[in-house]
Amino acid sequence: MNFQLIATDNKSNARAGLLRTDHGDIPTPIFMPVGTGGSVKAVHQHELKENVDAKIILGNTYHLYLRPGLEVLRAAGGLHQFNGWDRPLLTDSGGFQVFSLADSRKITEEGCKFQSHIDGSYHLFTPERVMDIQRVIGADIIMAFDECAPGDSDYRYAKKSMELTHRWLDRCVKRFRETEPLYGYQQALFPIVQGCKYADLRRQSAEYIASQDALGYAIGGLAVGEPTEIMYEMIEVVSAVLPKDHPRYLMGVGTPANLLESIERGVDMFDCVMPTRNGRNGMLFTINGTINIKNKKWESCFDPITIDGEPTEDGYTYAYLHHLIRSEELLGLQIASIHNLKFYLWLVRTARQHIIEGDYTSWKNSVVPRLSQRV
Repeated sequence: MNFQLIATDNKSNARAGLLRTDHGDIPTPIFMPVGTGGSVKAVHQHELKENVDAKIILGNTYHLYLRPGLEVLRAAGGLHQFNGWDRPLLTDSGGFQVFSLADSRKITEEGCKFQSHIDGSYHLFTPERVMDIQRVIGADIIMAFDECAPGDSDYRYAKKSMELTHRWLDRCVKRFRETEPLYGYQQALFPIVQGCKYADLRRQSAEYIASQDALGYAIGGLAVGEPTEIMYEMIEVVSAVLPKDHPRYLMGVGTPANLLESIERGVDMFDCVMPTRNGRNGMLFTINGTINIKNKKWESCFDPITIDGEPTEDGYTYAYLHHLIRSEELLGLQIASIHNLKFYLWLVRTARQHIIEGDYTSWKNSVVPRLSQRV
């Protein structure tokens, strides 16, 4: 597994690269659809490959650990064999789920004890346990166990949380190096930068993370309530420290405009539930802004749905999708989810092309105002 930097933009920190894994190559910048429980909601695996052309998808350690469980995943030969996805996979560590379960978890030096949202049973995630779980799941890229501090954390809590994340990282790295992949292909461990909205903590964390000599690095704890301008500022702080010849993964972000602004600041990899979640609720992303397909204005719009101004091969019209979503037909959820994922993947492919051609900044500046409007 390795990363090759292909091109850099001459007016910004935008980069185009190629991440090679045993399950295939990943051109960057890249967006990774989120398959929380082993599937991207409302989308078939073959649609992800043939229609969306997703190069890598995510699984969630917390959810997969609880259901179907490690015994089933190990017996299947890992998540690739279990869900039939033969391209790269990434699993998060469960740290964000720990953050979101504030009322049913307890964080200590040892790890995090939490209560299952399924049956109320209690479980303990330690850094070592999370490495073992991700070995069983078998993703190509696995994440270190971290604490994701709330976006409004005060400085004292943010510092304490960051330091705990660093100590947990040391234990993750040790366990990772003591163990071997279970299914005959390489896995890479990505450490996670924390530090909330405080520049000095972000810089300190990035320096500590960079010292691990990992294949790639993640930026966590953003888009959790802080203003967008602060998020961009923290990305700039971290990108100035992390090694330039390694991929940078911004976790859980975000809107199409967020992606392009973050690419300009040196980010290579993204994931977010927004395209599928918003699609299931009737929101479509387009190059000219967002569409609420439930609005009556689309009831008699028989134009074909487009990604980049050109009709897609599916041929569905806005009026038909309006009918499906308003009628709560399951096909509507699928069409909208696929459309949004196709748009996100088209957007990062186009960004990559402009980075290679050397005009990314001017293209980005012309596109972002359009992406942010309502159609």
